[in-house]
Amino acid sequence: MRTNAGNRGAIDEPMERVSSRWDLVEGLRIHTLASIGPREPDSPIVVLVHGLVVSSRYLTPTAERLAPHCRVYAPDLPGFGRSTKPPQVLNLSQLADFLAAWMEIHGPGSAILMGNSFGCQIVAETALRHPGRIDRAVLVSPTVDPRGRSLLRQAVRWMINVTREPLSLAPILVRDYLDAGLRRTVLTFQHMMRDRIEEKLPRLDVPTLVVRGARDPIVPQQWAEEATRLLPRGRLVVIPGAAHTVNYDAPRELASVILRFLGEERPGERWQKAA
Repeated sequence: MRTNAGNRGAIDEPMERVSSRWDLVEGLRIHTLASIGPREPDSPIVVLVHGLVVSSRYLTPTAERLAPHCRVYAPDLPGFGRSTKPPQVLNLSQLADFLAAWMEIHGPGSAILMGNSFGCQIVAETALRHPGRIDRAVLVSPTVDPRGRSLLRQAVRWMINVTREPLSLAPILVRDYLDAGLRRTVLTFQHMMRDRIEEKLPRLDVPTLVVRGARDPIVPQQWAEEATRLLPRGRLVVIPGAAHTVNYDAPRELASVILRFLGEERPGERWQKAA
């Protein structure tokens, strides 16, 4: 099923501040943004997974809008943001294993995992390697489109996307890329390009919401629809006006569709396969 979500359909809810937490996970000091308000014991747990070389900083607008309703966490994976920078650049499987280890130590045994861009690939890998850690998935701008799996195509799409993102995102991205460094950026990009998420989606057997910004050149509509069809229990929502980083430039709309998704189904229930 495909639906559109715009400003009029967004839930106008108050935001709630998130704060920094630090944990020692497998010998690494890991920074996490976490909601701070008390929650009911059965409140949904949402873990936000950042994309290529970025960090929890650009996830903050969505985290603050989910926080009044959920227990929200946004960790900086090793090498990124404010977390420890290990000499080794973790590949996709290692990032997924580390996310599962972080969940074990941090508290949420299982959760709704929301990824943006390369974060969607980490979410899919985590779901397959550690199925007990995921209740549902939200794939926001999932990469990599199989038709765009080349350096040239990705470069062109990224350059177009830069012109469509809010100017306020630029200093955040620059800071995150400087934190990660050139070597980690290049090697992580290579891991991203080698991964074939299209071969994993058919095995992602949890309710899954795919979200695409209508102005996203990196994730074309054709690929978003194909990815949704590959999922056993997938649904697609398109947010008008948003580009690739929906979590930053349309956080109110994104939080709204996520909250609707959480309210539509309880764990253990089944969705019909997307049409």
